[in-house]
Amino acid sequence: MKNALVLLLSAALLLGCDKEDAPGAAAPVADPAVVTPAPELLAQLKLHQVTTEPVAETLRVAGKIDFDEQRLARIGATVTGRVTQIDALLGQAVKKGEVLARLNSSELSSQQLAYLKARAQLELNRRNAERAKALFQADVIGAAELQRRESEHQISLAETRAAADQLQLLGVSPAAIDRLAKQGAVDSVTPVVASLGGVVVERKLAQGQVVQPADALFVVADLTRLWAVAQVPEQQVSQVKTGQIVNIEVPALGNEKLVGKLIFVGQTIDPDTRTVLVRTELDNADGRLKPAMLATMLIEAKAVDRLVVPASAVVRENDEDHVFVAEGDGAFRLLKVKLGPEQGGRRVVLSGLKGQEKLVIDGAFHLNNERNRKEMEGA
Repeated sequence: MKNALVLLLSAALLLGCDKEDAPGAAAPVADPAVVTPAPELLAQLKLHQVTTEPVAETLRVAGKIDFDEQRLARIGATVTGRVTQIDALLGQAVKKGEVLARLNSSELSSQQLAYLKARAQLELNRRNAERAKALFQADVIGAAELQRRESEHQISLAETRAAADQLQLLGVSPAAIDRLAKQGAVDSVTPVVASLGGVVVERKLAQGQVVQPADALFVVADLTRLWAVAQVPEQQVSQVKTGQIVNIEVPALGNEKLVGKLIFVGQTIDPDTRTVLVRTELDNADGRLKPAMLATMLIEAKAVDRLVVPASAVVRENDEDHVFVAEGDGAFRLLKVKLGPEQGGRRVVLSGLKGQEKLVIDGAFHLNNERNRKEMEGA
């Protein structure tokens, strides 16, 4: 009895092993990345072959709105003096030649007095030369005396011209010098005038302050045209050239895109930031742009041939970009790819595709839903 029971158990074990080892007992595991859609879904899919197209990459760099330095004037005093009157306020629009402030200058008084003395000496020497000429003709004096008097007259003439030139360097106009010569009245007050029409954007003086010619008392800017400037990283300098089209986004204007051209690309690299300065010019007749506003510069680089896929072919899976590649017999494989940002409805292929593959460009979303459904059913 005992031996019969052992024989029965052994036979059962052998039978179980035979069933496990029998071919076709376990179904093959399906590839979750491959999907074969139903005929009705397959008919809705649109395929497109991956090809190369010329793509102009857009370089995005941070920048700002700045003054046009060719329309900017730093205005100071022409003499050392004390501020007696301030006429221009910060933000005030001024015209070229308009008085911004007035100074009282002892230096100016001394130079005017020197000019008057030089004119008086010139007149005296002119008369002496004329008298000497008459005496020489009457044979009263010799030629040497005449030449001495004429030489003194020429020296006085040169000294008077030099004194007049010095007054002009101190900011005295030729008309004011003529009045000084005629009236002989010394005026120690000198104006600080605008050398450029625009808006006063800086004012660095106070009543009673003593200022020097090296001091910048006012900064006047013509704001009808401004610059947009940015720093391009050293590694991307080869992508920018003068004349390239630039789109500029200004957050303060709701990221409205302004269009311009690069008018300057720096010839040197900043050793601290390893960047190169680029600049474009913008019209600001409406006054919406303000210097120091933040801006983003979008520079279109030269077009080169790149593999591209339509943006409609891309599906997101696990926070990564994928596309469906046709494998034949109505099957499609979900393939992970690395793509650049969308530009004009297409995306540049960075990795994952070699070219010539056929992709699903219309219906990829529904095809991925079908793949997910079958994967869950298989689970």
